[in-house]
Order: sequence, then structure tokens, then C-alpha cells
Amino acid sequence: VQLQASGGGLVQTGGSLRLSCAASGRTFSSYVMGWFRQAPGKEREFVAALSRSGGRTYYTDAVKGRFTISRDNAKNTVYLQMDSLKPEDTGIYYCGADINTGTVLSSSPGRYDYWGQGTLVTVSS
Repeated sequence: VQLQASGGGLVQTGGSLRLSCAASGRTFSSYVMGWFRQAPGKEREFVAALSRSGGRTYYTDAVKGRFTISRDNAKNTVYLQMDSLKPEDTGIYYCGADINTGTVLSSSPGRYDYWGQGTLVTVSS
């Protein structure tokens, strides 16, 4: 499984960005997908996860009501719509694929088997 994240950039506080993560392979619809982020000097932290069908979501409290995770299984792509961005949202955003869990939406990076290369999001104050 190969994941390619894109869509990062520089945005002002209150702005929006939409991240995309394109996956290779024909079994994308069987993967739980997640987004994580890593700020400078900090550990990778969970942002959002999405079930295989897209019907269930899980967000960290810091982004609830501002970020939306979604997927298009026909396009093998997962998205992260980020609105009302804050400087503390700055970091490298990574998409991850959990190919083993099935139905559990995990916030632990260790549960994800494959990772994209990351895309940088910078929110200026």
C-alpha cells in the first residue's frame, strides 16, 4: 500500500485547507484511514479516523467542529477538510492506513500499518 498526501500550504488564522491522501491498491475500501499531525519538537498526534465505509468518524477534541474527514472509495482517496484553522494546527500532516483492525477507529499511531510522506500545514497568526 502506498499513500500520497497533498494539499498542505500556508494559510492565515481562520482560513481553510483541504488535504488529500491517495492510496494505491484495489482494497482501499477495506482500510480504516486516519490523519495524524506532528508539530516541530513534538510527537505525532491523532487528528481523525474514518471507517471503511465512511459512515463512522472519530476526532480528537482539538479539531471537533472544525475538521471533517471523508473518503471516496471509488477514487481511493481520503480527505481532511480543515476550517477555522488556528496557529496550533501547524505541523506535518500524515495519512495512515490500518489494514488489520476492521471496525475499530484507533487514535494510536502504532495501529496504522502504512503512512504517507506527509504534507506541511502552516497557519500564520
